[in-house]
Amino acid sequence: MRFIKVLFLVGLDSFLWLLLFGSLLNHIIVMHAAGKMYADPVEIPSNEYGLVLGTSKEGKFGMNPYFKFRMEAALTLYENQKIKKIIVSGDNHILAYNETQDMTDYLVARGVPAAAIIQDYAGFRTIDSIIRAKKVFGCSSLTIISQAFHNERALYLASCHEINAIAFNAQDVKSKKNYTHIREFFAKCWVFVDVYLLYTEPKFL
Repeated sequence: MRFIKVLFLVGLDSFLWLLLFGSLLNHIIVMHAAGKMYADPVEIPSNEYGLVLGTSKEGKFGMNPYFKFRMEAALTLYENQKIKKIIVSGDNHILAYNETQDMTDYLVARGVPAAAIIQDYAGFRTIDSIIRAKKVFGCSSLTIISQAFHNERALYLASCHEINAIAFNAQDVKSKKNYTHIREFFAKCWVFVDVYLLYTEPKFL
């Protein structure tokens, strides 16, 4: 019984230290994004390219609000002439699931010319989308478009890969049972594994 108690205390202590370390890593990413994120389409500087980070169009009760708000944010920047071209980067690993085409269809239906949209079908992860924006589409600077919590991570990744990036914050989704921000905590921690330990490259270049 005593052994179990000691084991539990050691495990709890280790968990608390890991949580503290994870919080520090998150803080580094959040602080790095300070001054680089905008919510007002009038104040944000112009860029030739906007990069919309993909997510599923379909939600539990209809259209995924994360998807809708990102599309509306991209549309706002385009209509305010803050971006000239929109890279829609998403997952298309099977025929029945095509984030990139869904994003394209939404924007075209709202009046964005198809010629102004660049489709990136291999944006399986945020790091894929960021690196491919530079290595495949030649973007040395761009405006990242997603929710604020996601933009923070994307901006850090962009900096690590020598991309001069700013971000436009799409409207966030409020819910009592929103686990997205919990998942984002661990995703921000994993950034340091991708960048400094694994030297992760996109699945496709």
